[in-house]
Amino acid sequence: MLNRMKRFFGKVLAEETESKDSSTDHDIRVATCALLVEIARIDETFSQDELEALLLILKDKYGLSREHAEDLLSEAEKELDDSLDLWQFARLINANYSNQEKIEIIETLWRIVFVDGKMDQHEHYLMNKLKNLLRLSQNQLIDAKLKVLHSK
Repeated sequence: MLNRMKRFFGKVLAEETESKDSSTDHDIRVATCALLVEIARIDETFSQDELEALLLILKDKYGLSREHAEDLLSEAEKELDDSLDLWQFARLINANYSNQEKIEIIETLWRIVFVDGKMDQHEHYLMNKLKNLLRLSQNQLIDAKLKVLHSK
C-alpha cells in the first residue's frame, strides 16, 4: 500500500514538474519574443519586413508553424503592452538561459534591427539597455552586432 502511494505521488509530482517545465519554456519564449517585438517597434515603425523576419525567427528557433508563431507573437505583444518595463522579461531570461543563449538573443535582436539596413538612435539605446538587463558586456554586444553584419 505504501509503495502504491509513493508511486502515485511520485507520478503526480513528476506530472506537476513536467507541467511547470512546459509552462516555464512557454513563458521564456514569450519573454524572448517580447524583446524582439520591442526592438521591432521601438522606432515607431513595425514594418511588414520586420514582422516577416520576426515570424521566420520564431519558426526557426522554436520549430513552430506560422500559425503558432503568430500566436506567440500576439501573446508577446499583449504581455509587452501590459508590462511596465522590460525587466520582467529579462529577469526570466536571466534565470533560465546561459550566457551563450543570451548572446544568441542579442544576435537575433540585431537581426531585427538591421532588417531595414540601418540602426536609428532608439534602436541603439534599446540595444544598450537590453545588454545591461541581460547582464552582457559591451564587447559581447559589439561582437554580436559584427557577427550579424558580416553574415548579411
